Amino acid sequence: MQEIEITTKVRVCDYSELTTEEKHLVDVAKEQTKNSYSPYSHFAVGAAVLMQDGEIFGGSNQENAAYPSGLCAERTAIFYAGAHRPNTAMTAIAIAAYSGGDFLDKSAAPCGSCRQVLLEYEHKFKTPMKVILYGKKCTFVFPSAESLMPYSFTEDDLFSAQK
Repeated sequence: MQEIEITTKVRVCDYSELTTEEKHLVDVAKEQTKNSYSPYSHFAVGAAVLMQDGEIFGGSNQENAAYPSGLCAERTAIFYAGAHRPNTAMTAIAIAAYSGGDFLDKSAAPCGSCRQVLLEYEHKFKTPMKVILYGKKCTFVFPSAESLMPYSFTEDDLFSAQK
């Protein structure tokens, strides 16, 4: 038997320590929380995707009384960007969550489905997608979507099964 250790590097910082570009992306994500449709959870999430050419696409979570029919902010933003710019790489995404009258002190992390979608687009363009998880007291900056899922399922797994 063998045991391996999987580690992830993450930059932990205050908003003031982010780069100008990162701050702008976080600000767009925070603004997107205002577009959230979250009458059931009252947990508004906004996301902003930075394209390789500098364009930014935003999205927010959209709930439904039939819970599985809703969609997270991350996937809303990524699918919107992918539908409008299918041949442009996504280089970063910022995510912010608002609940109880304020933004969370500690950042909210993407769900498993959103992580898989982030990874899919990262692999599609073979370009790392920085992931910025905003929190009032603590912001996490991951260098890539893969760093959120170091042991992940990708198209390589599908194609290796066919060999």
